[in-house]
Amino acid sequence: MKGVELREMTLEELRVREEDLTEELARSRIHLSIKRLDNPLKVRVTRRELARVKTIIREKTAAGDTGTEERV
Repeated sequence: MKGVELREMTLEELRVREEDLTEELARSRIHLSIKRLDNPLKVRVTRRELARVKTIIREKTAAGDTGTEERV
């Protein structure tokens, strides 16, 4: 997911996405350790997307965004 798309999401949606990516990263690392992961680059891609989400969450909270507003 691109940074522009992530910035359009609300703070609550970003936190849900962060949880999903954290779980996906854990599963991917387990599969990688037992050699059952088809694409080992998936770990890197997931880790970077998680970092993007965390950065945008930090930016929004620093800007005072509460995440309760609805998108238009």
